[in-house]
Amino acid sequence: MPIPEDVTGEEIDSDVRQELLSLPKGLAEDVAKNLVMVAKSIDEDPELAYGYSKVALRLASRVGAVREAAGFAAYATQRYSEALAEFRAARRMSGSVELWPMMADCERGLGRPEKALDMAGAPEVQKLDKAGQVEMRLVAAGARRDMGQLDAAIVTLQSPELASSSVQPWTARLRYAYADALLAAEREDEAREWFAKAIEADKDGSTDASDRLAELDGVEFVDAFDEDDEDVEGDGDEAQSEAGDSASTAPAPAEAEQRDEGADDDRPERAAE
Repeated sequence: MPIPEDVTGEEIDSDVRQELLSLPKGLAEDVAKNLVMVAKSIDEDPELAYGYSKVALRLASRVGAVREAAGFAAYATQRYSEALAEFRAARRMSGSVELWPMMADCERGLGRPEKALDMAGAPEVQKLDKAGQVEMRLVAAGARRDMGQLDAAIVTLQSPELASSSVQPWTARLRYAYADALLAAEREDEAREWFAKAIEADKDGSTDASDRLAELDGVEFVDAFDEDDEDVEGDGDEAQSEAGDSASTAPAPAEAEQRDEGADDDRPERAAE
Protein backbone atom coordinates (compact mmCIF):
# COMPACT_ATOMS: atom_id res chain seq x y z
CA MET A 1 0.00 0.00 0.00
CA PRO A 2 1.30 3.50 -0.82
CA ILE A 3 2.94 5.55 1.91
CA PRO A 4 2.87 9.37 1.62
CA GLU A 5 6.30 10.90 1.16
CA ASP A 6 6.00 13.00 4.30
CA VAL A 7 5.63 9.89 6.48
CA THR A 8 9.06 8.91 7.75
CA GLY A 9 8.29 6.43 10.51
CA GLU A 10 9.90 8.69 13.06
CA GLU A 11 6.43 9.74 14.19
CA ILE A 12 5.88 6.57 16.23
CA ASP A 13 6.15 6.48 20.02
CA SER A 14 9.54 5.83 21.54
CA ASP A 15 8.31 2.61 23.16
CA VAL A 16 7.24 1.23 19.78
CA ARG A 17 10.52 2.34 18.20
CA GLN A 18 12.34 0.45 20.93
CA GLU A 19 10.45 -2.75 20.03
CA LEU A 20 11.36 -2.33 16.37
CA LEU A 21 15.09 -2.30 17.17
CA SER A 22 14.95 -6.09 17.04
CA LEU A 23 14.38 -5.84 13.26
CA PRO A 24 16.86 -5.01 10.49
CA LYS A 25 16.98 -1.24 9.94
CA GLY A 26 15.26 -1.17 6.55
CA LEU A 27 12.53 -3.51 7.69
CA ALA A 28 12.01 -1.54 10.90
CA GLU A 29 11.53 1.64 8.87
CA ASP A 30 8.92 -0.01 6.64
CA VAL A 31 7.03 -1.38 9.62
CA ALA A 32 7.18 1.99 11.39
CA LYS A 33 5.72 3.80 8.36
CA ASN A 34 2.82 1.36 8.15
CA LEU A 35 2.14 1.74 11.86
CA VAL A 36 2.09 5.52 11.45
CA MET A 37 -0.48 5.13 8.67
CA VAL A 38 -2.62 2.92 10.90
CA ALA A 39 -2.67 5.63 13.55
CA LYS A 40 -3.33 8.40 11.01
CA SER A 41 -6.26 6.73 9.28
CA ILE A 42 -8.00 4.63 11.93
CA ASP A 43 -10.52 7.32 12.91
CA GLU A 44 -11.40 8.62 9.44
CA ASP A 45 -10.97 5.45 7.38
CA PRO A 46 -10.82 2.27 9.51
CA GLU A 47 -10.69 -0.01 6.47
CA LEU A 48 -7.63 1.81 5.20
CA ALA A 49 -6.02 1.49 8.62
CA TYR A 50 -6.84 -2.20 8.59
CA GLY A 51 -5.04 -2.57 5.25
CA TYR A 52 -1.89 -0.91 6.59
CA SER A 53 -2.03 -3.05 9.72
CA LYS A 54 -2.09 -6.20 7.59
CA VAL A 55 1.05 -5.03 5.78
CA ALA A 56 2.81 -4.37 9.10
CA LEU A 57 1.65 -7.75 10.37
CA ARG A 58 3.04 -9.52 7.32
CA LEU A 59 6.39 -7.78 7.83
CA ALA A 60 6.78 -8.21 11.60
CA SER A 61 4.23 -10.52 13.22
CA ARG A 62 6.56 -11.21 16.15
CA VAL A 63 6.52 -7.60 17.38
CA GLY A 64 3.99 -6.92 20.12
CA ALA A 65 3.27 -3.35 19.00
CA VAL A 66 2.41 -4.62 15.54
CA ARG A 67 -0.03 -7.19 16.91
CA GLU A 68 -1.61 -4.50 19.10
CA ALA A 69 -2.03 -2.12 16.15
CA ALA A 70 -3.54 -4.94 14.11
CA GLY A 71 -5.96 -5.59 16.97
CA PHE A 72 -7.11 -1.98 17.12
CA ALA A 73 -7.57 -1.82 13.34
CA ALA A 74 -9.59 -5.04 13.35
CA TYR A 75 -11.65 -3.75 16.28
CA ALA A 76 -12.35 -0.47 14.45
CA THR A 77 -13.73 -2.44 11.49
CA GLN A 78 -15.81 -4.69 13.79
CA ARG A 79 -13.73 -7.79 13.08
CA TYR A 80 -14.02 -8.74 16.73
CA SER A 81 -12.76 -12.32 16.50
CA GLU A 82 -9.63 -11.18 14.69
CA ALA A 83 -9.16 -8.26 17.07
CA LEU A 84 -9.43 -10.55 20.09
CA ALA A 85 -6.81 -12.90 18.67
CA GLU A 86 -4.40 -10.01 18.02
CA PHE A 87 -4.94 -8.49 21.46
CA ARG A 88 -4.28 -11.86 23.09
CA ALA A 89 -1.08 -12.25 21.08
CA ALA A 90 0.06 -8.74 22.04
CA ARG A 91 -0.65 -9.46 25.70
CA ARG A 92 1.36 -12.67 25.59
CA MET A 93 4.30 -10.83 24.08
CA SER A 94 4.23 -7.84 26.42
CA GLY A 95 2.89 -9.41 29.61
CA SER A 96 0.78 -6.27 30.11
CA VAL A 97 -2.89 -6.21 31.18
CA GLU A 98 -3.49 -2.89 29.43
CA LEU A 99 -5.56 -4.49 26.67
CA TRP A 100 -7.85 -6.37 29.06
CA PRO A 101 -10.84 -4.00 28.63
CA MET A 102 -10.52 -4.14 24.84
CA MET A 103 -10.45 -7.92 24.94
CA ALA A 104 -13.59 -7.90 27.08
CA ASP A 105 -15.33 -5.55 24.67
CA CYS A 106 -14.46 -7.90 21.81
CA GLU A 107 -16.31 -10.61 23.73
CA ARG A 108 -19.32 -8.29 23.75
CA GLY A 109 -18.95 -7.74 20.03
CA LEU A 110 -18.97 -11.51 19.54
CA GLY A 111 -22.26 -11.77 21.42
CA ARG A 112 -20.76 -13.08 24.66
CA PRO A 113 -21.61 -10.42 27.30
CA GLU A 114 -21.41 -13.03 30.08
CA LYS A 115 -17.75 -13.60 29.22
CA ALA A 116 -17.14 -9.84 29.29
CA LEU A 117 -18.65 -9.68 32.80
CA ASP A 118 -16.44 -12.55 33.94
CA MET A 119 -13.42 -10.60 32.72
CA ALA A 120 -14.66 -7.50 34.57
CA GLY A 121 -14.40 -9.43 37.82
CA ALA A 122 -11.01 -10.99 37.10
CA PRO A 123 -7.83 -10.19 39.10
CA GLU A 124 -6.34 -8.51 36.02
CA VAL A 125 -8.66 -5.54 36.53
CA GLN A 126 -6.94 -4.64 39.78
CA LYS A 127 -3.66 -4.31 37.87
CA LEU A 128 -5.09 -1.72 35.48
CA ASP A 129 -4.40 1.99 35.92
CA LYS A 130 -7.31 4.32 36.67
CA ALA A 131 -8.11 4.90 32.98
CA GLY A 132 -8.14 1.15 32.36
CA GLN A 133 -10.44 0.52 35.31
CA VAL A 134 -12.89 3.15 34.08
CA GLU A 135 -12.78 1.58 30.62
CA MET A 136 -13.50 -1.80 32.18
CA ARG A 137 -16.47 -0.31 34.03
CA LEU A 138 -17.86 1.03 30.75
CA VAL A 139 -17.49 -2.37 29.13
CA ALA A 140 -19.19 -4.10 32.07
CA ALA A 141 -22.08 -1.65 31.96
CA GLY A 142 -22.44 -2.27 28.25
CA ALA A 143 -22.50 -6.01 28.87
CA ARG A 144 -25.27 -5.55 31.44
CA ARG A 145 -27.30 -3.63 28.88
CA ASP A 146 -26.64 -6.34 26.29
CA MET A 147 -28.23 -8.79 28.72
CA GLY A 148 -31.23 -6.55 29.34
CA GLN A 149 -30.09 -5.64 32.87
CA LEU A 150 -30.58 -1.90 32.59
CA ASP A 151 -30.77 -1.10 36.29
CA ALA A 152 -27.61 -3.11 36.90
CA ALA A 153 -25.87 -1.18 34.13
CA ILE A 154 -26.76 2.12 35.83
CA VAL A 155 -25.44 0.87 39.16
CA THR A 156 -22.24 -0.37 37.49
CA LEU A 157 -21.50 3.14 36.22
CA GLN A 158 -22.04 4.76 39.62
CA SER A 159 -18.54 5.26 40.98
CA PRO A 160 -16.19 7.82 42.55
CA GLU A 161 -14.96 8.66 39.04
CA LEU A 162 -18.51 9.49 37.94
CA ALA A 163 -19.21 11.60 41.03
CA SER A 164 -15.90 13.48 40.84
CA SER A 165 -16.03 17.11 39.72
CA SER A 166 -12.55 16.94 38.23
CA VAL A 167 -12.31 16.38 34.49
CA GLN A 168 -10.15 13.50 33.31
CA PRO A 169 -9.71 12.02 29.81
CA TRP A 170 -12.43 9.49 30.52
CA THR A 171 -14.92 11.83 32.22
CA ALA A 172 -17.00 12.80 29.16
CA ARG A 173 -17.48 9.21 28.03
CA LEU A 174 -18.36 8.01 31.53
CA ARG A 175 -20.94 10.75 32.06
CA TYR A 176 -22.34 10.17 28.58
CA ALA A 177 -22.74 6.43 29.15
CA TYR A 178 -24.51 7.12 32.43
CA ALA A 179 -26.87 9.64 30.80
CA ASP A 180 -27.62 7.23 27.98
CA ALA A 181 -28.44 4.43 30.44
CA LEU A 182 -30.70 6.75 32.45
CA LEU A 183 -32.53 7.75 29.30
CA ALA A 184 -33.02 4.11 28.32
CA ALA A 185 -34.54 3.60 31.78
CA GLU A 186 -36.94 6.51 31.04
CA ARG A 187 -35.37 8.69 33.74
CA GLU A 188 -35.38 11.68 31.41
CA ASP A 189 -34.75 14.51 33.89
CA GLU A 190 -31.67 12.77 35.28
CA ALA A 191 -30.49 11.92 31.77
CA ARG A 192 -30.74 15.59 30.75
CA GLU A 193 -28.64 16.56 33.78
CA TRP A 194 -25.90 14.06 32.95
CA PHE A 195 -25.82 14.86 29.24
CA ALA A 196 -25.23 18.48 30.30
CA LYS A 197 -22.40 17.35 32.59
CA ALA A 198 -20.92 15.30 29.74
CA ILE A 199 -20.90 18.42 27.55
CA GLU A 200 -18.97 20.31 30.23
CA ALA A 201 -16.24 17.66 30.16
CA ASP A 202 -16.26 17.03 26.40
CA LYS A 203 -13.82 19.70 25.24
CA ASP A 204 -12.85 17.94 22.01
CA GLY A 205 -16.33 16.81 20.94
CA SER A 206 -15.68 13.10 21.37
CA THR A 207 -19.37 12.46 22.11
CA ASP A 208 -22.65 13.73 20.65
CA ALA A 209 -23.90 14.77 24.09
CA SER A 210 -24.88 18.24 22.85
CA ASP A 211 -27.07 16.74 20.14
CA ARG A 212 -28.68 14.33 22.58
CA LEU A 213 -29.44 17.14 25.03
CA ALA A 214 -30.89 19.31 22.28
CA GLU A 215 -33.08 16.42 21.20
CA LEU A 216 -34.40 16.04 24.74
CA ASP A 217 -35.14 19.77 24.84
CA GLY A 218 -37.04 19.57 21.57
CA VAL A 219 -34.52 21.52 19.51
CA GLU A 220 -34.60 20.54 15.84
CA PHE A 221 -31.60 21.18 13.62
CA VAL A 222 -32.23 22.09 9.98
CA ASP A 223 -29.62 21.36 7.33
CA ALA A 224 -28.84 24.64 5.56
CA PHE A 225 -28.41 22.87 2.23
CA ASP A 226 -31.80 21.19 2.52
CA GLU A 227 -33.37 24.54 3.38
CA ASP A 228 -31.81 26.23 0.34
CA ASP A 229 -32.97 23.42 -1.95
CA GLU A 230 -36.50 23.68 -0.59
CA ASP A 231 -36.47 27.42 -1.35
CA VAL A 232 -35.31 26.80 -4.90
CA GLU A 233 -37.87 24.07 -5.40
CA GLY A 234 -40.61 26.27 -3.93
CA ASP A 235 -39.71 29.13 -6.29
CA GLY A 236 -39.86 26.75 -9.22
CA ASP A 237 -43.29 25.45 -8.22
CA GLU A 238 -44.54 29.03 -7.83
CA ALA A 239 -43.25 29.97 -11.26
CA GLN A 240 -44.89 26.94 -12.81
CA SER A 241 -48.19 27.81 -11.09
CA GLU A 242 -48.10 31.38 -12.42
CA ALA A 243 -47.33 30.13 -15.90
CA GLY A 244 -50.25 27.71 -15.68
CA ASP A 245 -52.64 30.50 -14.62
CA SER A 246 -51.49 32.68 -17.53
CA ALA A 247 -51.93 29.85 -20.02
CA SER A 248 -55.46 29.15 -18.82
CA THR A 249 -56.59 32.72 -19.66
CA ALA A 250 -54.92 32.87 -23.07
CA PRO A 251 -56.37 31.40 -26.30
CA ALA A 252 -55.26 27.79 -26.67
CA PRO A 253 -52.79 27.29 -29.55
CA ALA A 254 -53.41 24.61 -32.12
CA GLU A 255 -50.57 22.50 -30.84
CA ALA A 256 -49.88 22.82 -27.09
CA GLU A 257 -46.33 22.43 -25.84
CA GLN A 258 -46.01 19.53 -23.38
CA ARG A 259 -44.21 20.16 -20.07
CA ASP A 260 -42.88 17.58 -17.62
CA GLU A 261 -44.55 18.77 -14.42
CA GLY A 262 -43.28 15.79 -12.44
CA ALA A 263 -39.61 16.72 -12.50
CA ASP A 264 -38.18 17.80 -9.12
CA ASP A 265 -34.74 19.03 -8.12
CA ASP A 266 -32.45 16.41 -6.67
CA ARG A 267 -32.05 17.11 -2.94
CA PRO A 268 -29.09 16.00 -0.86
CA GLU A 269 -29.93 13.52 1.87
CA ARG A 270 -28.46 13.72 5.34
CA ALA A 271 -26.60 10.80 6.76
CA ALA A 272 -27.21 9.89 10.32
CA GLU A 273 -24.45 8.01 13.55
